[in-house]
Amino acid sequence: MKAISRTTILTTLAAGLVAGSFLTSQADEAKQAKDPAVERARREVRMLDDIYKTTIVLITTHYVHDDKDLPAGSAFKALFAAVKEKGWHEVRLLDATGDPYEETNKPQEGFEKKAIKQILDGKAVYEEVVTEGDKRFLRSATAIPVVMDKCIMCHENYRNVPKGKAIGALGYKVPILD
Repeated sequence: MKAISRTTILTTLAAGLVAGSFLTSQADEAKQAKDPAVERARREVRMLDDIYKTTIVLITTHYVHDDKDLPAGSAFKALFAAVKEKGWHEVRLLDATGDPYEETNKPQEGFEKKAIKQILDGKAVYEEVVTEGDKRFLRSATAIPVVMDKCIMCHENYRNVPKGKAIGALGYKVPILD
């Protein structure tokens, strides 16, 4: 019988540790993915994201004709404040260009800055489950790409941004209801 070299044993052990770590990571992700409450919150974010983004595009398309008209983004910031005040969820416009339309759109430390980095690296969605006190929340950020030429009316700094490239995100904080 052939002797097994020390290098082969160490390589096999290292591969096993990496595989075990990877499987543990996958198991943790699978456990979280199987959490029905988290999945419901994810579904809610997808629904809200579709509604908000579709409506912003429709308003811009049909009601914004020149720079004197109320920008859809301003209207939605008022809507987001009303939704938060009623206790449903929180959502913020987050700038990813480094040149925000308003200073209040700058990503805040922590989740928002991590999310913008991930979105600029090409991810469409970034999320974290957080606990505050005895409540859990899904923090999620979804990319906002340039989708139409009218965006440039209010955002001259988007002029050279290719359509489809993320210039920001919607940052959500949705309660996870058990």
